[in-house]
Amino acid sequence: MPWNFPFWQVFRAAVPAILAGNSVILKHAPNVGGCALAIEKLFHSCGLPVGSFTNLFLDNEEVARLIAHPHIRGVTLTGSVRAGSSVASIAGRHIKKTVLELGGSDPSIVYSDCDFNRALNEILTSRMLNSGQTCIATKRVLIQKKIYEKFKEALVEKVRALKTGNPLAEGIDLGPMARLDLKETLANQLGRALSSGANVVYQGDKADDCFFSPAVIENLAFDKPVYREEFFGPVINLVSFEETRDAIEIANDSDFGLGASVYTNDDEIAELCSSKIEAGSVFINGMVRSDPALPFGGIKNSGYGRELFLLGAREFVNIKTVARIN
Repeated sequence: MPWNFPFWQVFRAAVPAILAGNSVILKHAPNVGGCALAIEKLFHSCGLPVGSFTNLFLDNEEVARLIAHPHIRGVTLTGSVRAGSSVASIAGRHIKKTVLELGGSDPSIVYSDCDFNRALNEILTSRMLNSGQTCIATKRVLIQKKIYEKFKEALVEKVRALKTGNPLAEGIDLGPMARLDLKETLANQLGRALSSGANVVYQGDKADDCFFSPAVIENLAFDKPVYREEFFGPVINLVSFEETRDAIEIANDSDFGLGASVYTNDDEIAELCSSKIEAGSVFINGMVRSDPALPFGGIKNSGYGRELFLLGAREFVNIKTVARIN
């Protein structure tokens, strides 16, 4: 499980699996070991049988051996495409089921008839939540041409007003990146985007320690390799479109397919977009979120399988057919 939501990510995978009758072994991200121990303690304190939930501190080589163990019948992972590919490869060699959630490059499509302020606030929250370090954050903002300049200006004003600092302090909107290497990776991506022809609409000037100043960019060409990457931090990529067919084509021009959001008051457009956009979930007039009452997961390089809801509980059960022929 990943570090960016170190409690919720574990619960949403482990609880449905345990409710379905399984025992769960957790290998958490190495920089959130305290969270892993706290989760194990919490499960033990609520009366689960011994062995129902176990935390193990393992390196990658040990994880490979654990997946191969005959008592392990399935694996779920939330993380990078590289990590998911590795785990799926190991599990596949041993005929073990996997559920993978591997991030995304979620589009938000903004129509001229939308509730302007609602769209603005939802997109800003989605992109900047957790300092932009969330798989279902809005990564690409597709804005209908007739309101493009107006929406861009309003969004930049909102980003400019964000207060960056200690996230435990009052009045702070944006905290640091989780690690220095993550900040460096994002800075490298932004640099490559600019060298590929994109231009900066706005970027703040706080860049000390692990802080990454939020940036708004536009005109990043679709055929540039960096366009297809996930920007895991506070960088907003703006794209203009005219017609719905253009918006859907741009939204689907991605190796990822986790979530998408559409802001419009036209029910026909909302229905068409939700039908045609290639994503595990589409939210209308609101940011993409994970909710226990809804199945969660993606398609394409965002992975496969579902967490939460009844589908999450059924991912790790065996389906048996019993037929009596008289």
